[in-house]
Amino acid sequence: MKTCTRDAAMAVTVLSTAVALAACGSSNGGSSGDASESDRGGSLSIGLLLPDSTTARWETQDGPLLEAKIKELCGDCAVEHANAKGDVALQQKQMDSMITAGVDALVLVAVDARSLAAVVRSADKADIPVIAYDRLAEGPISGYASFDGEEVGRLQGRALLKAMGGGADRQIVMMNGDPSDPNAVSFKKGALFVLEGRVKIGKEYDTLQWRPENAHMNMSGAIAALGVGGIDGVYAANDGLAAGSISALKSNKVDPLPPVTGQDAELGALQRILRGDQYMTVYKPFAPEASAAATMAVAAARGESLERLATDKVSTRGANAVPAVMLTPVSVTADNIKDTLVKDGVYTVEQICTPELKAVCVEAGLT
Repeated sequence: MKTCTRDAAMAVTVLSTAVALAACGSSNGGSSGDASESDRGGSLSIGLLLPDSTTARWETQDGPLLEAKIKELCGDCAVEHANAKGDVALQQKQMDSMITAGVDALVLVAVDARSLAAVVRSADKADIPVIAYDRLAEGPISGYASFDGEEVGRLQGRALLKAMGGGADRQIVMMNGDPSDPNAVSFKKGALFVLEGRVKIGKEYDTLQWRPENAHMNMSGAIAALGVGGIDGVYAANDGLAAGSISALKSNKVDPLPPVTGQDAELGALQRILRGDQYMTVYKPFAPEASAAATMAVAAARGESLERLATDKVSTRGANAVPAVMLTPVSVTADNIKDTLVKDGVYTVEQICTPELKAVCVEAGLT
């Protein structure tokens, strides 16, 4: 880690800390003649490693927000952006390349936390701090910004129970995420905390790489095994898996559709919710998550402590407890789209309410 030449008092809040970081980065004096450019207060570089392009949020929300916040805090910082497209080996190469290039910090959304542990250790040996983003990475990370994954699962489970109504004989299909993603494990744990003993789990699947087409295939298998009328609800861990599950239900003439959960508040999911195809999604406000991670990354790149930025601490395999910012997820149904995603400026009413959805948008109070 490269240090800043001027100390700035860091406040507890992310906003006031950002101001302090900006003040720290503005100084150029006091270094010896042979100090590095970063040590002289010059430009820093921060690597941003995204996991895939199948989940819309990474390139449409998180990536732009992270880059914008880094630039806000550090105007001359360079951001090296890479997307692994769901390929573990490609992400390892991307991370190795950034380490070799000597970036000052990394923000990592790991495709596979366990497989990336070795390259996280390589970054640590090179004195490059790694901020795990949205999902916990293994190895000696320096900080973590995300949401309470178990609470995400609990929100999904509660919503599914509400949508299905009473009756202990209700049968569901669980379309879990990729087990190599620690978040998927947390979502499932939270969902089972709510659902176990209250419903019958007819079929359960782990969906490799979170691919909607895999969810479609698995749901078709579930329908064949349980019957067209044998599914009362679908726990889908995210919106992509919800889309794949719903397409399979429709292809197999399941009518009416059972309630289906989701997560990530994708635009397509909101439109499915308004049409009645999907019951709910989980909104994890992108801006505060990106802001927390970007602030951590800039501070770490400057060699500053992350302790005052953190509201929590988390432990991961291969690391001691590290500073973390853990945020609260929000359950979204047709009733509160306007008061959540529209209010926060994630989407406009015009983006959500296409001409075919005009009537249901009026009913939901969006127009």
